[in-house]
Amino acid sequence: MTNRKLTNKEIRFCESFSENGDFLKAAKAAGYRRDFEKRGRELLTREDIRQEILKLCDFKKQTSSAFARLGYERLAFGSICDAVSLLYLEKPSKEELRGMDLYCVSEIKRPRDGSMEIKFFDRLKALEKLEENSAENDGEKDKISPLYRAISLGAAALNPEVLKDGD
Repeated sequence: MTNRKLTNKEIRFCESFSENGDFLKAAKAAGYRRDFEKRGRELLTREDIRQEILKLCDFKKQTSSAFARLGYERLAFGSICDAVSLLYLEKPSKEELRGMDLYCVSEIKRPRDGSMEIKFFDRLKALEKLEENSAENDGEKDKISPLYRAISLGAAALNPEVLKDGD
């Protein structure tokens, strides 16, 4: 059963389950018409389904981690030139504002006296987060995914033969 290709419904089940963690909702979203609970439980007992869910969750985790890393890099190393330019504009138009890179800006205030205050995100904190992220990724290479472990334990409760020795 693990060598055959997953059907479109099974793939949709895996995608939905990896998003919401609810096998009942995942079975409905995949297009199963009845016995959602039974069908969802059956699918989770299959190794090929669990592997697909794990693959999707790992991809999502890696993608989220990569986006976070890119965001921290922009905060740590990004330019503040547009924000400084903004200080010198009397009444910037929407077009001017849309063309500016204000990613590093955490807050803009225009007090009643007509001046402007711009606060930036803390670059040192962004660097610290980059360092933490790097250290975490180095230490987690050999760890099993907590979601995969939960799926395996849930499947074992439904079908004890599913759980392998040592898990």
